[in-house]
Amino acid sequence: MRPPGPTIRTIPDGDDRERLVCGDCGFVVYENPKVIVGAICTWDDRYLLVKRAIEPRLGFWTMPVGYMELGETTEQGAAREVWEEARSRVEIDGLLSIYSIPEISQVHMIYRARMLTPDHAAGAESLDVALLRWDEIPWDHLAYPNVRWSLEYEREMKGQTGFAPRGRPER
Repeated sequence: MRPPGPTIRTIPDGDDRERLVCGDCGFVVYENPKVIVGAICTWDDRYLLVKRAIEPRLGFWTMPVGYMELGETTEQGAAREVWEEARSRVEIDGLLSIYSIPEISQVHMIYRARMLTPDHAAGAESLDVALLRWDEIPWDHLAYPNVRWSLEYEREMKGQTGFAPRGRPER
């Protein structure tokens, strides 16, 4: 939401950091991190990956993932992203990982999901989609580090329930 008048960057009364403030009415614009939701989806011993058709990282492989929308739960958002990018229906199994990435003001919530059928197809934001065995995953062509982190943790937790979500690995 944008204020009606011109904005200035200042510290509002009672706050401790600079914000965008409407110079006419004092309305404060709070800029907050974006929530990213997605899922590591499996069918038997295969992993569902999509090849990005948009920047950033055009042409690289990732799990179905994207921005959470207003009015949906994180689980609903993850399942929606799977449908939009891979045209696959899934059952969300549990929260696999939470990555706080302050450098880009994002929080990633990655779920583990089971595909309801092996059906899949490229959505509008995907160049390709594939069900791959572990040794077929294009490790050198993954879009982001969190894709590798999530795939590895899903494999480590395969068959387990009640595990804690994993966070961002130490550098």
